[in-house]
Amino acid sequence: MITDCHIHIEPIELMKPQALALIKGKRANFDEIAGYSQSPAAFLKYLDRCGVDRAVLINYVAPEVIGLTSAVNQFVADYTRHDPRRLISCGSVHPRHTTNIMADVEHILRLGIRMIKIHPPHQLLFPNDYLNGVKELEIIYRAAEANGIPVMFHTGTSIFPGARNKYGDPIYLDDVAVDFPKLKIVLAHGGRPLWMNTAFFLLRRHPNMYLDISGIPPKALLTYFPRLDEIAHKTLFGTDWPSPGVEDVGQNLEEFKTLPIRDEMRAQILSKTAASLWPE
Repeated sequence: MITDCHIHIEPIELMKPQALALIKGKRANFDEIAGYSQSPAAFLKYLDRCGVDRAVLINYVAPEVIGLTSAVNQFVADYTRHDPRRLISCGSVHPRHTTNIMADVEHILRLGIRMIKIHPPHQLLFPNDYLNGVKELEIIYRAAEANGIPVMFHTGTSIFPGARNKYGDPIYLDDVAVDFPKLKIVLAHGGRPLWMNTAFFLLRRHPNMYLDISGIPPKALLTYFPRLDEIAHKTLFGTDWPSPGVEDVGQNLEEFKTLPIRDEMRAQILSKTAASLWPE
């Protein structure tokens, strides 16, 4: 079961015009892509053409930078209900955009959200800001830890207008892993292109920390992580499609398959790590 752990199927009507323009870019097929956000059946046919069995659909609350509100949680819960075996929901609670953090966390738990996304450069906070008074983050982490729900953190840079890249350094997740030792933490993008060494250190230090290789061109993966074999057992294949620079899920998958790595490593990254986080 090949799983793409990082695909953006979101309610595009909520996006800010400048964010949407960056995603749209020069894509001749943007209308087709936009249509997938309205039709799970059409999107699943696209996954079939790409050779992908399952996809984690990334949604998060970031009104200042992207425009997305807490409505994304109901959206992704409804969308994945079409085929919960193949479509895995990722939602969000924004610590600074909640009036009742306990109610909001309980809501996404009731919706059956299977992963929580924290995007520091877009949500404009550090992952360890619970140490600086943002207690809402602690509540989110404790709920995820208690319920066995992974939390994905964007690590690395972002080119979206309004993003603040100082928040993308993964070193702040060292505190999170120490303070919440049973929390399953996914480092989206492995800190690329500035902090890959930091990400690699953290992945080797913390047993419940995982690497998501989305947003990394497959041909650059072994340059960014030359000792990938040491962390393959906790590495997840992902594309970040249709983010800028990621043209096609199938093309990305085929390029990954050509990497000079052992077959068991390839199977681990494409399928087995995801199966351990999101069992069928």
